[in-house]
Amino acid sequence: MRSRMTRSDQVAVTRETILATAERLFAEHGPAGVSNRQISQEAGQGNNTAVSYHFGSKDGLVRAIVRRHTEQIDEIRHRMVARADGSTAARDWVACMVEPFAQHLDDLGPPTWFGRFSAQVMTDSAYREVMTQEALDSPPLRHAAERLKRLLPDLPPDILVERQDMVGRLMVYTIAERERTLAVGDPLPADSWARVASRLTDALTGLWLAPVTELPTAP
Repeated sequence: MRSRMTRSDQVAVTRETILATAERLFAEHGPAGVSNRQISQEAGQGNNTAVSYHFGSKDGLVRAIVRRHTEQIDEIRHRMVARADGSTAARDWVACMVEPFAQHLDDLGPPTWFGRFSAQVMTDSAYREVMTQEALDSPPLRHAAERLKRLLPDLPPDILVERQDMVGRLMVYTIAERERTLAVGDPLPADSWARVASRLTDALTGLWLAPVTELPTAP
């Protein structure tokens, strides 16, 4: 006799269906372009308040999607940080920030949506802070950032903040674009994700170590 699904199992399946559906819709249209009602309908939920019931708000839904992936990304990052322990090469610590994201998407296999979801969220001021908070809550990411900072030239505070923003945007948008390319079926080498992660790590390391050119003060 086939065992009946328990109430907690049903809730878990419903939550996972909503998360997967919302991630895809947000990746395609952005959080602001998708209503909770649309998500519920696309997820096959007869109750149009299913999103609110399970996640409270769209903020809560975005946060849950981010956590759905960052937990797995952090497992990869923990291993990389352990291997990089004691390194004085800035690139090693930049790699700890970049490569786990790409590796996670590679592990999932196509189609993936989290790269484009991340890009959409980072361009939406209403939800960007949610993703930033979740990222900063990652112990291995903070550890890698602290180790990298010790190896950087003495950058003025405003330059440091500017480069942090540049690095974050370049990483998210480069990965999102590669994910989009894979989604439309463009032919890519078998090591696509490893290759893009390596080249992105090279570029971001160069950005962090780039010289600072001071402009003359206007009269």
